Amino acid sequence: MPRDKCEGTFLLSSVTDPYQGPERRYLLTRGVLTALAEERYPGIVRILTKSPLLVRDIDLLKRLPRADVGITVTTTDKISRWLEVRAPRSSHRLKALGALHEAGIPTFAFVGPLLPHFAERPDLLGRLFARLVDVGVREVYIEHINLKQYIRERMNLVLAENLVLAEEEAQAREAYVRARAKGHRETPGAIVEKLMVKHGLKLCFEEVIYHEEFQAKYAM
Repeated sequence: MPRDKCEGTFLLSSVTDPYQGPERRYLLTRGVLTALAEERYPGIVRILTKSPLLVRDIDLLKRLPRADVGITVTTTDKISRWLEVRAPRSSHRLKALGALHEAGIPTFAFVGPLLPHFAERPDLLGRLFARLVDVGVREVYIEHINLKQYIRERMNLVLAENLVLAEEEAQAREAYVRARAKGHRETPGAIVEKLMVKHGLKLCFEEVIYHEEFQAKYAM
C-alpha cells in the first residue's frame, strides 16, 4: 500500500501504559513519536496513559497532524489512595491535561472503571467532571467496572488490607461489595447521563462501556 494511503490509527496503548517509569530512561515511546512526527504520519496518533510524563513529549505531539491524547482519571477523591496506590496523583494528571490543552493538543479523559461508590456519592463524580472541564476536556470515555472473578479476588485483597478506614472509605468498600449484584450498572449509568448534560461533556460511543458487551458489539 502506498505510504500516503496508510492512515490507520496508532494507539499507545490500550493495555500497557506507554509512559511507565522506564520510559524516562529508555525513551521508547518518545522514539515511536519521533518516527511518526518525522514522517508526518497522516493518521490519528492516539495516546492513553495515567502518567503526566507525557507532557515531556508535547513538542512531538504538536508536530503530528492528528494527535489525540487522553489521560485516565478515575477519581479525585481520597479513595484513590487505596485503589491506585502506585499511580500518579489525579491532581498531577489533571495538570497534564491542562498543559496539553494550552499547547493546542486535542485531549480526552478516560474515566474507568466507573467506581461503584459513585452510585451513593454522585457529587464526587460531578466534582471529577467539573475538574475535567476546567482543564479543557470536552470528551470522555467511561467504562463500567469489570467484576470478573480474578478482578474481584484482587479487589478483595485490597479491601482486606484496608480494614481501618475513615467513614467515607468504609462506605465505599461496602459499595464495592454491593456492586457485584446483578444490575449494578444501572444507577451509575443514569448518573453519568445527567452529569454529561450538566457539564456539557460528550460521552464517546454515546454509552458507558461495559467490556464484554462492548467487545461483542464492535467485533469485526
